Amino acid sequence: MQSSPLSPELQEQKARKAALSSFIGAVVDWYDFLLYGIVAALIFKDQFFPSIGNQMGTLAALATFGVGFLFRPLGGIVFGHFGDRIGRKKMLVLTVVMMGLSTVGIGLLPNFEMIGWWAPVLLVTLRALQGFAVGGEWGGAALMAVENAPKNKKAFYSSGVQIGYGVGLVLATGAVSLIIATLGDQAFNDWAWRIPFLASIVLIGIAMWIRRGQEESTEFLAEVAQTQQKPKRLPIVEAVSKHPKAFFYIIALRLAELLTMYIVANFALNYSTQNLGMDKQFFLNITLMVGAISCFSIPLFAWCADHFNHKRMIVIGGLIGALAAYPFFLALDAQNTWAIIACSILLANVAHDMVVSVHQPIFTSLFGTAYRYSGAGVGYQVASIVGGGFTPAIAASLVIWGNGSWHYVALYLAIGCLITALVAATMPYKNTSKV
Repeated sequence: MQSSPLSPELQEQKARKAALSSFIGAVVDWYDFLLYGIVAALIFKDQFFPSIGNQMGTLAALATFGVGFLFRPLGGIVFGHFGDRIGRKKMLVLTVVMMGLSTVGIGLLPNFEMIGWWAPVLLVTLRALQGFAVGGEWGGAALMAVENAPKNKKAFYSSGVQIGYGVGLVLATGAVSLIIATLGDQAFNDWAWRIPFLASIVLIGIAMWIRRGQEESTEFLAEVAQTQQKPKRLPIVEAVSKHPKAFFYIIALRLAELLTMYIVANFALNYSTQNLGMDKQFFLNITLMVGAISCFSIPLFAWCADHFNHKRMIVIGGLIGALAAYPFFLALDAQNTWAIIACSILLANVAHDMVVSVHQPIFTSLFGTAYRYSGAGVGYQVASIVGGGFTPAIAASLVIWGNGSWHYVALYLAIGCLITALVAATMPYKNTSKV
């Protein structure tokens, strides 16, 4: 029997709870996931790949960062399948637990000196589990927020999923910075890098407490669970067969987001310290800054998009990212502090945040409710492989290919942003904003 519709007041309350739950879960998963990238860029080549040389050790460490992205589509398929069959809530509890356990495991992992090549093997295994968990997180968190949100506030209410990224980035970078500042570089390199991984257990407890009290998605209950409109085939097969172009759209629309953030937050950290001899704390502070600003800029852009136009926000963001690519590297090469800060904000807080502010309502609208978790989730994670996971390693390889020059990296970034803008401008999409 179909449940009675909620009053506007109760529906608004449920929407806020769903937004909070999605935000908190995203904070936990992104703290764990991004912490790995920061620490890998700084010291994993010494901890887990000390015998293969400096350049190859750096590439190997950054490549393990990308391994997590390879397993994200698999997580999207598995969690999406059960999320479309039995509900979003149960899957979101599992993603937090799995992510937390794998992160704590990394903090306890012996290094190469202690157990030899078993160390990088186990590191890659735990990183794969992280990717598997976060692969199921975004789809469920985005759906819980979007499907419970008021019709004309989809981007704003679901922006917490992306704000969680910014908060997770601040927490991860802040933890590393605090440990280096209080214990010193040597202690961090030797053993203290493990502390922020072990501290993840606190965030897991908070997320579990909030998510266990969360209600199921309104749209899922209304259109799937209550009416038995479940797909006859596997949800992911249903999504691919009915909406094949949707996966291309998601990949293209994520390029600007992924390239801007991972080049600023991960590649530039490694490039500036290894190639330019800059202080690692400077770029850690840059990452802290852009993460903190995103907590305000993402909901602002989402609110604007709800009132004006979702697609236009992505077009503008992609164009700004393309225009800022070369100035960012020129500033980096000149080691001009204020220019680096300004260009980092342009890439990470204007271009990136404009684009991600509307991803949730656009991506979830591309699929039917009965297979939306699988479709949007897997599409999102496949895009993470194409444009995200190996971006730091690809960028490092382009520097080697260019004999130390950054020009190929800047071109790589600019082209990705232009593709996002072009596809956003031409794709069909029924805007849910007011205008």
